[in-house]
Amino acid sequence: MDVALAPVITPLCADAGVELIDLDRSAQIVRVTVDRDGGVDLDTIGRLTRAISDRFDELDLGSGRYTLEVSSPGVERRLRTAAHFARAITETVTIKMLPDRGPLRRIDGVITAVDGETVTVATESGPLAVDLSDIDRARTVFEWGATPQPSPSKGKKPSSSKQAQQKAGTK
Repeated sequence: MDVALAPVITPLCADAGVELIDLDRSAQIVRVTVDRDGGVDLDTIGRLTRAISDRFDELDLGSGRYTLEVSSPGVERRLRTAAHFARAITETVTIKMLPDRGPLRRIDGVITAVDGETVTVATESGPLAVDLSDIDRARTVFEWGATPQPSPSKGKKPSSSKQAQQKAGTK
C-alpha cells in the first residue's frame, strides 16, 4: 500500500461509505481498490473517482500524467497483507510460495485463520500454517457452481425418420 497516498484517499473512501482495501502506485498508474459489505456499485465508484481526482488536483502531486483506476476487488482478488487474508477467511485461495520456502511451491485450500503474520489454510492433506513473508503471490479463487449436467437430448436416437435418414447418410 502506498503510505504517502493512503492518508489522502482514506477519508474520501470513508465519505463514500467504502473501505480502502488496497492502493498501488506505479510511475503512471494509481490503483485504488475499495469494498463494503454487499459490494460497491458503479455510481459509488464514479463519485469516488471524481473525488480522488479532484483531491489529487488540489494537492498538485507533481507526478505528471497518471491514470487513476478505482475498482472493487472482484471475485478473484490479490491478497498481500494480513488484513487481506483476514477478510478472505472461509474463501478458497491459491498461494504461490517463494522459492526454497518449504516443501510446497503452491498451496490450494480455504483460509481458516489469520494470526499476526501467519495464515492457516485448510488443504486436502490437512491444515497448513504459512508465514506471510514466505508468500510470493496469493489470490482468492472463484468457484463456479455445480458441474453442468449433460444435455438430456445427448445420447438419444433421432426422433423423426428424416433425421434418421440424414444420420445414416440417405435421403
